[in-house]
Amino acid sequence: MLLDYAERMWRGEITMDGVLADGSVWGIAHELTDEVAVVTGFSNVIAFRTGDGLLLFDTGGEFAAGATHRAVRRWCADPVRHVVYSHGHVDHVGGMAPFDAEPGPGPVVIAHEAVAGRFDRYVRTTGYNEVVNRRQFGVPELKWPREYRYPDQTFRDTHTVRQGRLTFELRHARGETDDHLWAHVPELDMVLSGDLFIWNAPNCGNPQKAQRYPAEWAAALRAMAAVGASLLVPGHGPPVAGADRVREALTATAEYLESLLDQTLALMNRGARLDEIIHAVTVPPHLAEKPYLRPAYDEPEFIVHNIWRLYGGWWDGDPASLKPAPAGRMAAVLAELCGGAHALAERAARAMTEDEPRVAARLAELAVQAAPTDEAVRATHRTVFNALADAATSTMARGIYRAAT
Repeated sequence: MLLDYAERMWRGEITMDGVLADGSVWGIAHELTDEVAVVTGFSNVIAFRTGDGLLLFDTGGEFAAGATHRAVRRWCADPVRHVVYSHGHVDHVGGMAPFDAEPGPGPVVIAHEAVAGRFDRYVRTTGYNEVVNRRQFGVPELKWPREYRYPDQTFRDTHTVRQGRLTFELRHARGETDDHLWAHVPELDMVLSGDLFIWNAPNCGNPQKAQRYPAEWAAALRAMAAVGASLLVPGHGPPVAGADRVREALTATAEYLESLLDQTLALMNRGARLDEIIHAVTVPPHLAEKPYLRPAYDEPEFIVHNIWRLYGGWWDGDPASLKPAPAGRMAAVLAELCGGAHALAERAARAMTEDEPRVAARLAELAVQAAPTDEAVRATHRTVFNALADAATSTMARGIYRAAT
């Protein structure tokens, strides 16, 4: 069932909605072989029957922990000996509690050494993460985790786990996070990518999250491709089956990142400002048409922002933005110059009819900043940003625009 679903995705007949695959395949342990099952949901949990208990690659989110546990246990009753975190994002590490609660010595959790530091940071920024994830996913009641299951064993560069008849070769690779790893299981001719491949354009530019690493990410994808595996199981979405397809998916995603990186750095090296760069860099057409590189979660423009931040710092090159006036004061001055906040709002509405949504967004926001309690101004603002949300292709943009209303 899951491989049939993957075939339809490869052909572009169905697509991911951001990181979410069709709910019809959720919460089930889809058996790929006698030794491997994938429990699908917001993120994947991959269970291995090794002959000496189970090994889990990721555990899903806290909100799905019970369902994930039940799905694994319907598939196999063997004790869980090891759990590997692909990285420390909460949708991959939140499902440990039911497995830790089982009788026996409990699983040994293995992760990159930077995962503990991520958890420490999450504890310090609980409120911020709650705010931005509510906005990103449009879930006002979302609660950010307060407690984390820290790893029992960590490593820096490489680590090998031998359990029963299977070998798990773990390799650290900075990409979506600084604590990411991918795995090769040679006996099964399989690679596990975590979030380095997710059936979407890489999540390498998230506007509200910590730094991403495009060069190292691309290198990791090429290293995975070099293994020559015939099955790729990602952190989100169904497997990719067939050595040619696995190689294509990984190398095309690497090329996607490398192209954005090379274009951005070339413009930076010529002294271009960020404003010029984000409107000049484009995805090569032969990559943009790939069904697994749609900008449905992140967007190329956001990746360019992230590359600038990584290589150039936070200042965008505009001298006026180095020490900006308070937004409300600047908006009031502009409103005064053009005849009031209503004039700004009216011009924003006109910009929408003239197919200039970016102009409309800036003018509508200025109007609200100049007259935050004016209901007519706020109504125009809502109209503009609802329209932007409706037109947005990515989860990132849609969530921010919708939250503005």
